[in-house]
Amino acid sequence: MTTRENVILIANEASTELGCKVAERLWMPFTEMVHKRFADGERYHAFPQSISGKDLVIVGVTHDDSSHQELLDLISGGRYWNAASISVVIPFLGYSTMERAKPHSHEIPKGITRTRQIFRARPNFVAFVDLHSEAVLHAHAGEVSTKHVWTDHLVIDKIRKSGLQDYVLVSPDYGFSKRIARLASILNCPHTAADKDRYDTDKTIVSQVSSVVAGKTVIICDDMIRTGGSIIQTATRCLEAGAKEVVAHATHLVMSGASMEKFRNGPISRVMGSDTYPGRKSDDLLDVYSVAPLLAEVIEHHLQI
Repeated sequence: MTTRENVILIANEASTELGCKVAERLWMPFTEMVHKRFADGERYHAFPQSISGKDLVIVGVTHDDSSHQELLDLISGGRYWNAASISVVIPFLGYSTMERAKPHSHEIPKGITRTRQIFRARPNFVAFVDLHSEAVLHAHAGEVSTKHVWTDHLVIDKIRKSGLQDYVLVSPDYGFSKRIARLASILNCPHTAADKDRYDTDKTIVSQVSSVVAGKTVIICDDMIRTGGSIIQTATRCLEAGAKEVVAHATHLVMSGASMEKFRNGPISRVMGSDTYPGRKSDDLLDVYSVAPLLAEVIEHHLQI
């Protein structure tokens, strides 16, 4: 058990905005690291105050190589300067879809190997938000406490406040259907899953969807939207099956490449999601809510403050 006065909350650069929101929910100051960049590209970090004997909390996405390395540096720096404990909250885990290697492929399962790098930096606690696969939770030797943080109650609250009526939840594939069933049972609405096959790294084909969507407003739910290809295909199949309107929801709004343009020109009227991925804000397409209240709860519970 600790006190709020003994907690120092920081973030890597990409998570600064979310870190500030979490600190506000916890009624504590956000501590911004001292940053410099040298002419040769090397980066300088310093804690602006002593962290010796303090409970260090780090909010850090690992959506790109720079943010991943910065998170490792912050954890290692916390150890170097004798923090009493180091708790890490990862809103979005990069490479999270690469949690296993196909037999004889010789590929590197970076979802596992990069998460191991985080664990080997020796934090005391690591929380992940809406993982693509829980396999990464077990990529350590037992010396790190981990937690998979589900955003279910935030998703349910968002859908209930969305103004949508007479809706059905649709999973873009059977792999996500168990979570969709869980959400649908709480929302007291029907649910179904599309029939999807993946034939290349970023390419899928959706062949059909149940007629339960006929005459309904469809909410396609997934853990993340990366290129958006399978969700847009699923939306098209839903409209072909008689759906009135299609919106989408995903916790992690990666929206890579030309996906924003594809959605604006496609069959989906609105995309709901959270701010786990840096830079995502509400606009004419996106309807974004914050996970800060949930992350604050996780930190409070873990540190018992």
